[in-house]
Amino acid sequence: MVETQDQRKHLAQSKLIGRCIVSCIFVFLTQLVLSLVPRFFSASSFLTQLALSALLLLLFLGFGGWCRRRLLQVRASAPAFVFFNILFIWGFYVSVIRQAVPLLNDAVFSGEVVFLVIGLYSILTSDPGIVTNGSASSDQPLNSSVSQVDNHDEVLELPCHESTEGSGLGARVRYCRSCKAYIKGLDHHCPAFGKCIGQNNHLLFLILLFGFISTEASYLVCTSFFAAKSGILDRPSMEPTLSENLAVSTILFTILQLVWQVVFVIWHIYCVCVNIRTDEWINWKKYPEFHLVVQPQPGQSVANIRFRNPYDKGILQNVEEFLALRA
Repeated sequence: MVETQDQRKHLAQSKLIGRCIVSCIFVFLTQLVLSLVPRFFSASSFLTQLALSALLLLLFLGFGGWCRRRLLQVRASAPAFVFFNILFIWGFYVSVIRQAVPLLNDAVFSGEVVFLVIGLYSILTSDPGIVTNGSASSDQPLNSSVSQVDNHDEVLELPCHESTEGSGLGARVRYCRSCKAYIKGLDHHCPAFGKCIGQNNHLLFLILLFGFISTEASYLVCTSFFAAKSGILDRPSMEPTLSENLAVSTILFTILQLVWQVVFVIWHIYCVCVNIRTDEWINWKKYPEFHLVVQPQPGQSVANIRFRNPYDKGILQNVEEFLALRA
């Protein structure tokens, strides 16, 4: 029996709802697991608890993800996982932390949470710059010779109407294996958002990253008022309540998020400055325009291929310096 389009759509929606439910459960389990650190190591220093939280988070996400995929054979949604983490932190803030926070800080944090939700929806519904086949009004993505890319990892020539002159991102069309589409100015396929980051949504992606950092910093400020009022960080309680454990664990979780996000933002700012994309940096050997062929010296039989950035705006003129930074 052939499935109708409505049946396929209903099945896809059912799978999506199921993956969102799995992600929601996974978020609650993650936060409860992190609350074990202040529960059993309340007498340890804050840095020790932070290190233990990082280790526990990596172990739980890795092992929990393996069990979920291999044993339970259920899949989660990464964007839903991000959304429910935001919802969990905000819900805990409203129910526990908010009572000790001044009105101005409360308004700022709540506004930033709303901004994150809107930004997350915008990035998920955005077009990263998918190259279409045929006229500009065509809705079909360019899929010619996709099997060649999968099998031989080659860079294919694009139709003339899709290329532009100069070193702009429009001329740098890359293939994304996850989306199975060609993307203008492809930076990377973001696993957290399940979306390609390309020419059209790269600025939105950076704004959203700064939004996450700002919101998490605001949450730390708000929890500092709660910690000062309750003394949860100054005097380890013999029998801490669940809300106290969650207050400390969410602080640890937020700091861990801030650490990698700040590093991630610094990396992207650097890439913007030297006019390069993450995909180009990692896979530069696939793209001939990044090759600098060094002729063999006397006694050498093979020429060396080194990295060069033809799109550099002049910040790094010395190729050897660029290679040293990349090493």
